[in-house]
Amino acid sequence: MNRGELESFIVENFGVDADYPWARYPTHAVFRHGDNRKWFALIMDVPRNRLGLQGAEPLAVLNVKCDPFLIGSLREEPGCFPAYHMSKDTWITVALDGSVADGMIAMLLDMSYQLTASKTRGSRTK
Repeated sequence: MNRGELESFIVENFGVDADYPWARYPTHAVFRHGDNRKWFALIMDVPRNRLGLQGAEPLAVLNVKCDPFLIGSLREEPGCFPAYHMSKDTWITVALDGSVADGMIAMLLDMSYQLTASKTRGSRTK
């Protein structure tokens, strides 16, 4: 999934538009919940060498919140990296260069959306 396809997927499946909060980085797109304003996805271009790859040319990536129990094994997968510029304990960076299957990206987005959603309080029973 490339950047354009991913942005369309997020709009269609989660009903939110991209927010571009930084004038210095006009292509960095944040997707957040409407009610609590928490981010569940960040799309940006990162120099390849910042991810431990060869070269300094930009690579489109997706940052998503992830179940901490999965992060270690995901980092072993091609195209998955410790989170760039986010908590490496709860976020992961995914390359948008075709190295990660679309189904995996969709699953990670759904997980991130759920992990950042507003918590509903259940009624307590006596």
